[in-house]
Amino acid sequence: MEYLMFSFVFACWMKFGNSVLSIHTPHAPAPIPKENLLVLTVATEETDGFLRFMQSANYFNYTVKVLGMGEAWKGGDVGHSIGGGQKIRLLKEEMKALAEQQDLIVLTVDSYDLIFAGGPEEILRKFQQTNHKVLFAAEGLIWPDKQLADMYPSVRRGKRYLNSGGIIGYAPYIHKIVSQWNLHDNDDDQLFYTKIYVDPLQRETLNMTLDHKCQIFQNLNGAVDEMLLKFGTDRVRVRNTVYDSLPVIVHGNGNTKMYLNYLANYVPNAWNYEHGCSHCDDNAVDLSQLKEYPSVMVGVFIEQPTPFLPEFFQRLSALDYPKDKLRFFVHNNEVYHEKHIQRFWEENRNLFNSFKVVGPEENLSQGEARNMGMDVCRKDTTCDYYFSIDSDVMLTNRQTLKLLIEQNRKIIGPLVTRHGKLWSNFWGALSLDGYYARSEDYVDIVQRKRMGVWNIPYMAHVYLVKGSALRNDLKERNIFVLEKLDPDMALCRNAREVTSHREKDSPSPESFHMLKPPKGVFMYITNRHDFGRLISTANYNISHYNNDLWQIFENPLDWREKYIHQNYTQIFTENYLEEPCPDVFWFPVFSEKACDELVEEMEHYGSWSGGKHEDSRIAGGYETVPTDDIHMKQISFDKEWLHFIREFISPVTLKVFSGYYTKGYAVMNFVVKYTPGRQAFLKPHHDTSTFTINIALNNKDRDFQGGGCRFNRYNCSIESPRKGWSFMHPGRLTHLHEGLPTTNGTRYIAVSFIDP
Repeated sequence: MEYLMFSFVFACWMKFGNSVLSIHTPHAPAPIPKENLLVLTVATEETDGFLRFMQSANYFNYTVKVLGMGEAWKGGDVGHSIGGGQKIRLLKEEMKALAEQQDLIVLTVDSYDLIFAGGPEEILRKFQQTNHKVLFAAEGLIWPDKQLADMYPSVRRGKRYLNSGGIIGYAPYIHKIVSQWNLHDNDDDQLFYTKIYVDPLQRETLNMTLDHKCQIFQNLNGAVDEMLLKFGTDRVRVRNTVYDSLPVIVHGNGNTKMYLNYLANYVPNAWNYEHGCSHCDDNAVDLSQLKEYPSVMVGVFIEQPTPFLPEFFQRLSALDYPKDKLRFFVHNNEVYHEKHIQRFWEENRNLFNSFKVVGPEENLSQGEARNMGMDVCRKDTTCDYYFSIDSDVMLTNRQTLKLLIEQNRKIIGPLVTRHGKLWSNFWGALSLDGYYARSEDYVDIVQRKRMGVWNIPYMAHVYLVKGSALRNDLKERNIFVLEKLDPDMALCRNAREVTSHREKDSPSPESFHMLKPPKGVFMYITNRHDFGRLISTANYNISHYNNDLWQIFENPLDWREKYIHQNYTQIFTENYLEEPCPDVFWFPVFSEKACDELVEEMEHYGSWSGGKHEDSRIAGGYETVPTDDIHMKQISFDKEWLHFIREFISPVTLKVFSGYYTKGYAVMNFVVKYTPGRQAFLKPHHDTSTFTINIALNNKDRDFQGGGCRFNRYNCSIESPRKGWSFMHPGRLTHLHEGLPTTNGTRYIAVSFIDP
């Protein structure tokens, strides 16, 4: 029998050829033209999320029609409770005109929290492969009625429950579904669709199914751990690792909106490894084309003792921006800093438009002070921008303000980091309890391996806010106070979730329940330029006279910029040092500020030794060649001084005494005071050191006459010491030396006997 059957088939094939096979092999249906796809979405306001949605849609050339724009939202607070019926009502009205278009495919999606990751052709192909008339998005969590869970068809593998944020289907079928709506605008849209879907008769009649394996729709709620970014040459996709799918639509439903913001920093073409940032200059402002620069209110907040505050103000006044366009609001919570603010005001009082200071006597909390500063700009319609900056921000880029304005974002901050650390002024993600979590790209952004403009959930310390955003999106005047959060966290949560709680102008009692959906004002950080750094305020002791001298450990970069001579590095790059006597080297090391502050510190301490032989400060209690001095240890500066020696003297030692590696250790570190009336000179002697440094702390001929050092063996004298310059010479055997008489005034030098 088998042989006869085979013979028959073979004979048919020989006679009729491939026509026999065509009878049993159906043709694949023709692809649906992308012109047949219409995207419908509901949006009553052009929020940041809506604009992002449209940007992704335009990238793929979707045909999008927006329903309800400008209409009052009466659909409830869908982010926190049931609601959204207004979307179905608007869709129902629209579908009346489309119901007869048999070949039209309608894709209806949310817009505030959704982006496209692929194009129309891909969506249509995947929809066609389902062989259904209507396809709903699916998720693993059921909302809003858990009692309906058992009514869903069981699923062997995939998401089981319906999500109404994405629906695709033929127009007549979509019309049949939404035409059943006869509820209120604030009733729940997802519950409506769910009840239709779980009805077996309707599910079969309308030929509906769910996108169980996220081929088209990816709802992020409950699925964040399934997501992975897939970088391509031209664009970036989101990959679902559980189903190995590349969803075309990504929906940040539930509490995943911040995660969607993270994904949208890359998807579909915002940033990739090949081209970097694609949208950084979208809608950028060219300041050179404006008739005049925007007006900026600068809010300065000094909330704790802060090192290098004079330098902070200097950098602020050095910003390359028209000074007549800057107004200042300063909140100072520290009495210690009143002198610094007063000095800055006296030096710049004629530069700025206005300068308002709210001091510690007002006893304002941080939140109250920040509310007050922001409100000054909010109330003034001529205030184009509000620039908030904390005193621990050192802006090293003079173009910072211009660069931020040109980015044209509602809220944007420059990336600033703590020197040598991963600590910065933004968080890339939040934990479930709303605090810090490290995003996958945080380190790369901080280290500027990925440069761009990044949508983030939290920022602090320094940021620019549009005045129009304050008057429209951020009207709440208590925006820095929220529950138990610190002010910056309160600001960021209010910006992310800002909601108008009632339509106050409406006389209808129903208006009390008319909650608008959160606007979700996006906050950005830019690392496209090097803007500056954060300094540490921890362990800042203000009990000294010049407290910044002690910051060599906490803020080494700022300490160096303030206290090390501007030509110090030229010692190594240009051999910028001299040898006035054999093996006596002369080089710049201290700035004038370092010299002045060290002298002030010693004079403030005041207990000069008097140049006596008996000295309880040293081992044995007797000094053979005494000087009128104060030891670094007496002012608790010995650890800082030894660190200075290791950081800035040891490298010079290696250069001039080739082959000798110093331990950078010294027991005797002190400042000497020479005056004609107390001690004018020092007799010839050797130092108890391998080598000695001697740094001039003031100016010859201006502060004193005479002075200098004579090396007896070589009959060589240096009589014109330069302020901030150091001698370095061997201490024992070869370099017997003496201090030449100071004939007038007061001479100060800092001395260390290194490697005793």
